[in-house]
Amino acid sequence: QVQLVESGGGSVQAGGSLRLSCATSGYTASTYYVGWFRQAPGKEREGVAAIANSGITSYADSVKGRFTISQDNAKNFLYLQMNSLKPEDTAMYYCAVGQPGWVPNPLSPYEYNSWGQGTQVTVSS
Repeated sequence: QVQLVESGGGSVQAGGSLRLSCATSGYTASTYYVGWFRQAPGKEREGVAAIANSGITSYADSVKGRFTISQDNAKNFLYLQMNSLKPEDTAMYYCAVGQPGWVPNPLSPYEYNSWGQGTQVTVSS
C-alpha cells in the first residue's frame, strides 16, 4: 500500500523560499513518475513538477527556473525546493505517485493514483 506524507509548508513573504518533503513508501518499481501538484481555492488541481525513475524532470511553465524536484537515492523522500515564491504560488501542495508504466503527460493529475494529504503554502505580497 502506497503511503505519502507531505511536510514543509508554511507562510512566507514573496521572494522567499520553502522546501517541501514527501515521505514515500509502498510504491513499486513499475511506477514511472512521482510528482508534486497544487490546488488553490476554487481552482483545479495542477501539476507543478514530476520526476521519472530515470531522473528526467518535468515542470509547469509557471515554476520553471524557480522550483526544483528531487528524490533521495533510496527514493524514500521526494522534495520540492521552491525559490522566488510569488503570491500566485499560494495553494495546497500534494505529492503523488503515478500509475504503473510510462504516461504521456506526467503533469496531469489524471495519471496519478496515490496522493498525500497535502501541505499548505501561503505566500504574502
